[in-house]
Amino acid sequence: MRKAVFPGSFDPFTLGHLDVLKRSLLLFDEITVGVGKNIDKKTMFSEKQRISFIEKYFKNEAKIKVESYNGLTIDFCKKLGANFIVRGIRNNRDFEFEKAIARTNRKLSKIETVFLLTSAQTSFISSTIVRELILNKGNYKLLVPESVKID
Repeated sequence: MRKAVFPGSFDPFTLGHLDVLKRSLLLFDEITVGVGKNIDKKTMFSEKQRISFIEKYFKNEAKIKVESYNGLTIDFCKKLGANFIVRGIRNNRDFEFEKAIARTNRKLSKIETVFLLTSAQTSFISSTIVRELILNKGNYKLLVPESVKID
């Protein structure tokens, strides 16, 4: 069974994340979306909300699980028995950053990182942009799945 982890803070989950995750379904038998806890990062949404946004969207997709985790992504992968990490790449800067992490992860474990280029339609979307829109009462709904609802 090909198991993968799609890690991130997902603050919030965007159409870019959705694009990468949907296309990952073609490659893997099971994907766990790992909602990482980063004590140095101030999030807009609680861990529970971030997990809920993803679970609601994929409620009918048995191949996707959502869990939070602390620590190293490779340790989370080992705990789950996952041999792959999925990462979306929007631009050259993402690639250079992710390449270093992927090489480190491979050096420390046998876990491979699979890069998927984001689609042209979603490559400009980032959680940072969405948070700015939300804070400034902009139309963020064009950049997130319908499961991302802010009260």
